[in-house]
Amino acid sequence: MLFTNTMFFGIDPTAGKLPFIFGAIDQDLNVMVIDKGPLDDVLAFAAAQRQAIVGVCAPRRPNQGLMADEALRQSLTPIPNPGRWVDFRLVEYLLWQRNIRIPRTPASEEDCPRWMQNGFQLYQRLEALGYRAYPDEEAERQYIEVYPHASYCALLGVLPFAKRTLEGRLQRQLVLYEGRLRITDPMRIFEEITRYRLLNGILSTEGIFDQGELDALIAAYTAWQLMRTPENSLLLGDPAEGQVALPVSSLNERYS
Repeated sequence: MLFTNTMFFGIDPTAGKLPFIFGAIDQDLNVMVIDKGPLDDVLAFAAAQRQAIVGVCAPRRPNQGLMADEALRQSLTPIPNPGRWVDFRLVEYLLWQRNIRIPRTPASEEDCPRWMQNGFQLYQRLEALGYRAYPDEEAERQYIEVYPHASYCALLGVLPFAKRTLEGRLQRQLVLYEGRLRITDPMRIFEEITRYRLLNGILSTEGIFDQGELDALIAAYTAWQLMRTPENSLLLGDPAEGQVALPVSSLNERYS
């Protein structure tokens, strides 16, 4: 798959009143779309792309039980204690060991939260449109799994502020801005803070993305990084169960 004219977009089924938030960037890191809407709107955008990599902020499928395999467990560092972590995916175990808390994916689809079930449906519909799991050299349209919190941790080198807070949103947007995404510099908000504005509760956040939009954009950016410089990216986990893409070549032993 060629990098030229590829669209990179991220889809977040976890935030906001509407079920999906999606954002798209081009190869030059221009934000082409940032929107929210039902699944059909997302699929219409996906179907319109000739070449695309989509980062989905949800697991590909339910837990496949790999962490119950004793040979696999013995190959891990640290080796899990007997009976522990068997209900986690491999990638979830690997991230938790680094203090990156990722939601556990149940083995039964019926036991999965609604946003995960929405994600399973999204992957199925993307495959019906011809999207294939990355890496697939023959496919012009591919998908990857992204966990936004892990991507932000990896790029920052520390745990970020809570994403629901203003400082968390500013921090995440700054990460994207420093990564050369063509968006508003979030530091400009501090140029507008005055004593009068604070005392009167006037603080403009125009140009600052909300938490769902920031998750969708980091998913798109992670997809862009994976295609642009795969040697500086990472796929963590097992393909049979689900791998999470990260926009770095390696992870710290622990994030604090």
